[in-house]
Amino acid sequence: MAVMTIPFRFPGIPGVRCAFQTRKGGVSLGAHGGANISHDVGDRDCEVTRNRRLLMEELGIDTWCELKQVHGDAVVFDPPHVAPEAPGTLEADGSATDIPGRALVIKTADCQPILLAHVSGRYIAALHAGWRGNRIGYPQTGVALFCERYELEPVDVMAVRGPSLGPAMAEFVNFDMEWGPDWARWYSAATRTMNLWQLTRDQLQEAGIPRTNIFGLDLCTHTLADLFFSYRREPQGGRQASLIWIADS
Repeated sequence: MAVMTIPFRFPGIPGVRCAFQTRKGGVSLGAHGGANISHDVGDRDCEVTRNRRLLMEELGIDTWCELKQVHGDAVVFDPPHVAPEAPGTLEADGSATDIPGRALVIKTADCQPILLAHVSGRYIAALHAGWRGNRIGYPQTGVALFCERYELEPVDVMAVRGPSLGPAMAEFVNFDMEWGPDWARWYSAATRTMNLWQLTRDQLQEAGIPRTNIFGLDLCTHTLADLFFSYRREPQGGRQASLIWIADS
């Protein structure tokens, strides 16, 4: 029943913790089978609440800060705690904080969770980037807002992109309408797929983060059906969480 997670640590920043949840464990059934943590996909609220509590227990956290993700470009600073029994209601696709113990959470099922940390370990952020987020340059906007708020330099920021839709599965049959020629360098006409992983990496570099400070978990949510929920594979399925927090000293 315990929820399986994939931990990640930024090199040289031991006080910042990151975890990428899988669907393994939990108590949900059917299309939400495993550890669905979203109250917004038709799963039973009692099971979602139980999954969230199990995940928190696994990570050693008491609560988290959740958003109502809307594929926009806003970042909320020091978002409020959200109880396991309730969905997030604050509309935004990113959050940031300098408060230890405040876990920021992003919910995904193919979209890219992007976790940011300053090299000092004192500032963190979490961004949700679906393809629409890439299309509007949210990785750049999110980094800029994060750095502006805390008077940081992007060169001192580290980023990790979590499990998400891999290059072989990110099909866009309406590329000309949804993307257009400006995005052709990331598109394969032969397979009609976009390399969203590379696009995000390039956008983070454009935001000023050095290439050596950008990490990625190259795990495709669509392909690894036993590990992850995938909207493209199961539109009525669940969501997994990606979290970042500053450990209490």
